[in-house]
Amino acid sequence: MQTASKKVINAWAMYDWANSAYNLVITSTMFPAYYEAVTSNNNNEVKLLGRTFVNTSLYNYALGIAFLIVAIISPILSSIADYKGNKKSFLRFFCTIGSIACSGLFFFNENNLGLGIFLMIIACIGFWASVVFYNSYLPEIAAEKDRDSVSAKGFVMGYIGSVLLQVICFVLLFKQEWFGITSDSKALQISFLLVGIWWFGFAQRTLFVLPKGIASASRPEKNILANGFIELRKVWKQLKSLPILKRFLIAFFFYNMGVQTVMLAATLYGKSELAIPTSNLIIAILLIQLVAIPGATLLSKLSAKIGNLQSLVVAVIIWIGICIGGYFIPKGNINIFYVLAVVVGFVMGGIQSLSRSTYAKLMPEVKETTSFFSFFDVTEKVAIVLGMFGYGYITELAGGSQRNSVLLLGFLFFIGLIILLYTIKIQKKETYATV
Repeated sequence: MQTASKKVINAWAMYDWANSAYNLVITSTMFPAYYEAVTSNNNNEVKLLGRTFVNTSLYNYALGIAFLIVAIISPILSSIADYKGNKKSFLRFFCTIGSIACSGLFFFNENNLGLGIFLMIIACIGFWASVVFYNSYLPEIAAEKDRDSVSAKGFVMGYIGSVLLQVICFVLLFKQEWFGITSDSKALQISFLLVGIWWFGFAQRTLFVLPKGIASASRPEKNILANGFIELRKVWKQLKSLPILKRFLIAFFFYNMGVQTVMLAATLYGKSELAIPTSNLIIAILLIQLVAIPGATLLSKLSAKIGNLQSLVVAVIIWIGICIGGYFIPKGNINIFYVLAVVVGFVMGGIQSLSRSTYAKLMPEVKETTSFFSFFDVTEKVAIVLGMFGYGYITELAGGSQRNSVLLLGFLFFIGLIILLYTIKIQKKETYATV
């Protein structure tokens, strides 16, 4: 196949520009800081549904629930999308509910914790469920030789767009008098509203240009709702004859559990565990985004020289070092926190982009690309669920301290590293066997 036109590629990448504002403002910077501020009374304990939680653990559990829901529904929706060829309709739906939920966080305050948790879950579901269908377009619009660069372009567009909106939110927060805003809380709430508008607005370009999708020539074997899980089972069976892809997915399961949990918990770790001021946290996250742009590009170029799996090994080793550094960083040491932020930024986008394109390269050529990417997505989401629940549970066992949880993440990266090295060994044996 040939890579699609520049117009289609740019429109596909524009969705990263649109939805990455959620990842930066809601997931990484302003919302976690706002959440911690409105739930920090009573020794950082909050009550919801008749149970008392450590506030940071409740945050982690809520995200874990959101990812669990995505893991359950994505096979069903992917089956329907493959059969009817309407993946763009699902992309539009989840984009819409996610952006509305982000805007709805404008109304979240200390008096309606339940509303904030509910909207946070819906926004997370909207973001990640839409990404299932967004990712599944990659093998349809890009030839194999171009998938690394096209995937990286999406992430780079995402970082540029999200940083631009983050700067706008900075102005709202730090120059409140320009807009007649009277408190930090109100500035942050307006930022949440802007994220929803930004996400929905720029996504319209993607939804207008991308093709509808390719309908499957075969009918579902059973009920269309059950067919998604049947398709996942088929993918799993196919993996038995694809040892490299199978082992890559197992490695991905472990190291991505660490990557996503770090990204989701980093701000609360900095604020609650390290006592980093909110303004410094926001600067650190902005550094992450700025460094991530060249990081994703450089890792893509490294993969062209030494190979995808070898480049992922380099990235995972760096992540292990980050976890060790995060565990030992002294409380309140802003400079070391900045250094760690820069290193995180360098490998954060690159490892995600390269993982996505590596999977697209290793998977067989099939028409039902959404089912294969649904399997990839379920693998990712189950890993995140376990990572977030494990992180939150260990934090509660430690009386609110998150440092032991960071050690757990380092161990997950180590397991992923060992499996990646074994996968490379298998790949070399197969290469020699075909020569």
